[in-house]
Amino acid sequence: QVQLVESGGGLAQAGGSLRLSCAASGRTSDRYTMGWFRQAPGKEREFVAAISWSGASTSHAEAVKGRFTISRDNAKNTVYLQMNSLKPEDTAVYYCAAAQSIWVATTASRYDYWGQGTQVTVSS
Repeated sequence: QVQLVESGGGLAQAGGSLRLSCAASGRTSDRYTMGWFRQAPGKEREFVAAISWSGASTSHAEAVKGRFTISRDNAKNTVYLQMNSLKPEDTAVYYCAAAQSIWVATTASRYDYWGQGTQVTVSS
């Protein structure tokens, strides 16, 4: 079992930045791909970014490419999402997830563990 706890959400103005963190605990010795997803009110959960266990491979959704960057520090069992040039449409609950795979995964069904989510609100 892996427990995931997100932090760093909050309120930002359009054009601003936030950095989300996701701390993992439990069976962190296993190799997990980590991902970020988000869900806005009335919408389905969507993929944001993912990073392989080694950090060598990443994937970002087209909607955030060039603005968001995923990274990880395995020594700290933490994955980050740096969000720059925020837009009101980025407003959502952001979820951290872990997949028991060494390969990058972009679909929610591939992930085995989920955090509780952190709210990000971007005002115009």
